[in-house]
Amino acid sequence: MLIQGLLNWLPLASLTFNSYKYEHQDSLKRLGILTPYHAAPPSREVETELPGDCSVNRVMLLHRHGSRGPSGARQTSMINSLVQKLRDGHDAIQHAYLPENLRFLEKGYESHLEPEKLTVIGSQQLFNHGVEFRLKYPNFNTATLLSSNVQRVIDSMYFFALGRFGREVQDKKLLTVDDMPDPVSWITPWTSCPGLNWHHSSEMTEEWSDIYLPEITKRLNELLPGVDLTDDDTHGALYACAYDLAARDESPWCDVFHASELADFEYEKDLGLDASVGYLASNDAGRVMGSVFVNKLIDRFSNTSEEAPSLYLDFGHDTTIIAAMAAMGLNRDDPPLSSQGPPRRRKFRTSYQTPFAANMIWESFTCEKSFDGPQIRLVLNEETYPLRICAETKEDRRYGTCSLDAFTRANQFSTNIKFGDDTWQAACGAH
Repeated sequence: MLIQGLLNWLPLASLTFNSYKYEHQDSLKRLGILTPYHAAPPSREVETELPGDCSVNRVMLLHRHGSRGPSGARQTSMINSLVQKLRDGHDAIQHAYLPENLRFLEKGYESHLEPEKLTVIGSQQLFNHGVEFRLKYPNFNTATLLSSNVQRVIDSMYFFALGRFGREVQDKKLLTVDDMPDPVSWITPWTSCPGLNWHHSSEMTEEWSDIYLPEITKRLNELLPGVDLTDDDTHGALYACAYDLAARDESPWCDVFHASELADFEYEKDLGLDASVGYLASNDAGRVMGSVFVNKLIDRFSNTSEEAPSLYLDFGHDTTIIAAMAAMGLNRDDPPLSSQGPPRRRKFRTSYQTPFAANMIWESFTCEKSFDGPQIRLVLNEETYPLRICAETKEDRRYGTCSLDAFTRANQFSTNIKFGDDTWQAACGAH
């Protein structure tokens, strides 16, 4: 009855694949880690399909939770402060000559976001992805799904399972990392990294925010005389844009900002994640933590016993995916990202790599003639992500793949790290 009730609750749109494809001109779909789910931009460098003589024999999914409400007290506080500032400035707003994109303020703006929780749209994203996964990999099955112990991730796992398995979900084991005996989790390795300096990320993003926000605040105050917005209010409006989209799929605030202003906000989100668990993390902690996932991936794909599962379904966070990518060097920028502003081009783009409901799918495959031995491919948000770190042949470069042996050799940074060893302690021990 519970499952049937949930099926009745989900809108009929859930049964169609309505995640939109990447549109270059649509800056609203590039809000960093707060971006609504969309397919990644296709790589023109590689073929999208494997050769016809190849067959996938093992799949490992790492899925980020779906769209959620504001994270942390500061984001919620900035949105609430903005709402109060607009209430206090009601008379000034009524007497101002507002451009069309600000006239919604004449009726007032209220926010009813639920912090941290998976939104209805987030639930739908995961259900849809479960259905799509079943269509893409109909012959792969598993008895167990695993998630972080955070409620929105547990909920995301459930809705994905409902889309993938339907009524059979009641026969599956839906576990969290707390149920696992491993000394460190490949989904939440930061819980075993007490020395991780999260404050470093805040410092980097605040330096950049102090550069880009004042000009936006100045522009908005010229349009709203007497309201006296602060940079924190402007920040709150940017977050309101992102989280309204997460909760309702639309926001009047998104039209208030220029594309370049939204791009600066996107860069703030990139910088924050890079500095917390990416290449800018203190003591290389991000890459060291990501090694746990890389080693788990290699271990799973190297296990050729008949008892080895053909499918692994894991659910985590944007930090899980980015730490893993950093350990492999897949999106490294040279020079690294700076708090003084974005480079002209960058590989580290969370809008494409870790939007809400991001899905990282690893495939192990073999071929009759096209490739020799076990091969590996990464499909990130519906598009092949080229594994340049291990490509050795012309065919590797053509399909964005490489042999499992070459992949293992290319990831010696990770395979040389064991939980609790000197490298781990140098990065994650208390400093």
